[in-house]
Amino acid sequence: MLPIRNDVALGASAPKRLLSAAQFLGSISVATYQQDDLALAALFYPFEVGQLRWPEDGAVLFMGAREGLPLREHKRDGLVFEQSFKPSHDAVSAAGIAEAEPSDADYAMILMLPPRQKDYARAQYVRALQRLRPGGVLVLSQANADGAKSCQTDLQRLVGSLSALSKHKSRVMWTAAGPAFDAEQARLWLRADEPREIVDSRFRSRPGVFAWDRIDPASRLLAEHLPADLTGCAADLGAGYGYLTSELLSRCANVTAVDLYEADGRALALARENLAEAGASRELEFHWQDVGAGLEQRYDCIVCNPPFHAQQGQSRPDIGRQFLLSAANALLPGGRLWFVANRHLPYEECLSEGFGEVRQVVQSGAYKVIEALRDEPRSDNRGARSGTLEHLIKRRRR
Repeated sequence: MLPIRNDVALGASAPKRLLSAAQFLGSISVATYQQDDLALAALFYPFEVGQLRWPEDGAVLFMGAREGLPLREHKRDGLVFEQSFKPSHDAVSAAGIAEAEPSDADYAMILMLPPRQKDYARAQYVRALQRLRPGGVLVLSQANADGAKSCQTDLQRLVGSLSALSKHKSRVMWTAAGPAFDAEQARLWLRADEPREIVDSRFRSRPGVFAWDRIDPASRLLAEHLPADLTGCAADLGAGYGYLTSELLSRCANVTAVDLYEADGRALALARENLAEAGASRELEFHWQDVGAGLEQRYDCIVCNPPFHAQQGQSRPDIGRQFLLSAANALLPGGRLWFVANRHLPYEECLSEGFGEVRQVVQSGAYKVIEALRDEPRSDNRGARSGTLEHLIKRRRR
């Protein structure tokens, strides 16, 4: 084991709380994150130049909504949104926009920022057109780097003619719902987005979810090296469709409960389905949550494959650091963090705060597996492990 110097003061029964993710990131603001959302800026360009007008009556739905200055400048009464990615969902909600009811239809207009995965995006085009009233308008925008040209081609296959403008290194397109809608093409595209069995029927997944049609090789490497002596209450941060939790439960008989945290609501729904049988013997809870915002519960062990890209694909290693910070804050004294990361990411540097020992377990190909041990309290540590019992009692009361 490689000891890491730690200057964090410890109390008698619990380690001092580290900085929150927001404090850790300092002056980085939501506005900074959103300043390069070119597709969002382009989405409203037809309204700015008079090519489109906001409907005089009827609700407007924003599918795949993301927060940013362009949205705040064009916010109108009757605008509602859908967003399955929790950080974006919370940011749009905080901007004062109401969430749509899942069964709502008959919209006068639908705005859309399509997902990057093709099958998921195509199905979303169909769903949008199905929810428009006759004559309603679908407006969508895609960054050129994310496949705007392909997006336009697909939409033309579905509806025939459409209008388009280029702005902000993006393409914004719009079309009215009408009889040119290709029903057979729509049926095929909806079918292509349905959940299906993968990995020799071990799991169910669907397009748009991280590593949706395979086991992610980094997660596999972590699973292969998980020690059998992990015990107590565990958390899986960024749980996806449930692979790591499934492996944790099969390899670690003394893990009594697992909380799964996942920001993608579609992936979390699949995890519930994939782990339904496991939940009959050990307690599982599923949290649609932004891990970077922090965790309320405390754990004996945590596993994770922290992301290092933003929703739009930009490299964001600070997101991974937020995951590790949240893990440090959520572990009980003596708790164990097991995670996998790309070799080039220097996460070991941020582990010097809050962890007494850090070791690289294995390095293989592009990935490395790391174990980090949360600091033990300096005095009598009998109370430290009592957090596990208290946590279990709280879980059973919920």
